[in-house]
Amino acid sequence: MVRAPSAVRNLRRRPAPPTTTTLVPRPRPWKRVLGLVAVVLLGAWLGLLVVGDVRVPVGPMDTTMTLRPSLTGGTKINVSPLGALELDSHHAPVRLDVNVDQLDPARSQALVDHPERLSGLQDEVTQDISRGTADLAVRSVVAVVTGATALGLIVYRRPRRALAAGGLALTLLAASGGTAYATWNPDSVLEPKFSGLLSSAPSLVGNARSIVTEFDVYQKELARLVTNVTKLYDATSTLPAYQPDPTTIRVLHVSDIHLNPASWTIIASLVEQYRVDVIVDSGDTMDHGTAAENGFLDPVENLGAPYVWVRGNHDSLVTQRYLEGLENVHVLDDGRAETIAGLRFAGIGDPQFTPDRSRKTGAEQSQELAGARLASALRDQKAAGTPVDVAVAHEPSAAREVDGTVPLVLAGHIHRQKTEVMQYGTRLRTEGSTGGSGLRAVEGEHPDPIETSILYFDRHTRRLQAWDAIKLGGLGLTTAEVSRHLPEENQPGATPSPTPSPSADGQHLFGLAAPGRP
Repeated sequence: MVRAPSAVRNLRRRPAPPTTTTLVPRPRPWKRVLGLVAVVLLGAWLGLLVVGDVRVPVGPMDTTMTLRPSLTGGTKINVSPLGALELDSHHAPVRLDVNVDQLDPARSQALVDHPERLSGLQDEVTQDISRGTADLAVRSVVAVVTGATALGLIVYRRPRRALAAGGLALTLLAASGGTAYATWNPDSVLEPKFSGLLSSAPSLVGNARSIVTEFDVYQKELARLVTNVTKLYDATSTLPAYQPDPTTIRVLHVSDIHLNPASWTIIASLVEQYRVDVIVDSGDTMDHGTAAENGFLDPVENLGAPYVWVRGNHDSLVTQRYLEGLENVHVLDDGRAETIAGLRFAGIGDPQFTPDRSRKTGAEQSQELAGARLASALRDQKAAGTPVDVAVAHEPSAAREVDGTVPLVLAGHIHRQKTEVMQYGTRLRTEGSTGGSGLRAVEGEHPDPIETSILYFDRHTRRLQAWDAIKLGGLGLTTAEVSRHLPEENQPGATPSPTPSPSADGQHLFGLAAPGRP
């Protein structure tokens, strides 16, 4: 018998090496959850995009309602091609979009033939929107669940995962709907924000008087929006004339024009559209204040309303004397007061003249001293029985010194809009640049906006009722945005502020006392 070599025998005795299998690492749980959430959100969005629209007749209009994902919520009413109204109606990750598609000729003609039906329009509009919202909710549930389930089935190819995606989508939609319901604010129609053609803003945003004096008006305001849109879509395709409430005084506040000739065209247009009673310019109309620039001021005489002006740090005494010689211009300085268009104004010119943008030593102290002089003049006016309704200064640091001596003070200088109520009750309204910062606007990467405001005053009490902040695109831009704002005391449910007490000669007195001040 032949024996195998020992090396071969040893090789045979060795155990076979263990077989190894390659294991595919399973994804971490948080990655699976994030993937599922991404599928749910994308599927829900696609579902809303494809089948989430509901066509609803609202009064005489045909509209399309849609829910859209959003970080801020709210309601957007698109009135193509004029622009859009944005309402801060709720805070939830969904936004309600209402697109005005067209005006129904038959329903519109019925309103024209039977104007008595306008009295019931508000109830009709409310019922239409309630019915449309209910239909939209059902359609959105179906769209969201179907979209998420279908995309889950495509991605995971497992019915159980797909159903989980659909269930999660339904849960997220229910949570969003509950949040929207809990934060629903029907009074958001009182402070709409309009963006689009500036010429259509007065008609769509409406007059402040009716908004301020009627707080239980959600249905009425909704009907008013529909009525205004109806007018915009009438057969003649012309914009409706803005009809201001005769009990309001409308003031156009401009500032920091800085030699921008386009500002005069914009101001004249706003005066006509809003039927402005008086224009207030809080300074820096010029850039260098030289006599050579004076011709730039000539259009002031033909803007269509009285022009109240105070000197800014870019305006010289040469500029001031030239304006004093123009018709329809009221130059205020050294606390001098004048009654114009039913309101009493007083103002003071900027104590600094810095056309080169230099910063002089003691500038802040000089501003405070100028403000103190204006406050002293305001107290003298009040003691004489002719209290001032609106004070005007160029720099906010000077305007702050009149706190407690006047209901409202207007300023500019900082080239951005800002409003605050100071410690002793005076409201400080700082205007942006109505000239888009002038030629300096081309220095930056982005053009500065052109900003101005319409202030609404009660003709009887002479107190501020509301204001519209207007923002136009800067050089090369055509956007326009108008936002309605109400003072805190005019917000729905707020306690009305004390009305001014009448004096013997019929003038009213500012009822806010300044504790600790003479």
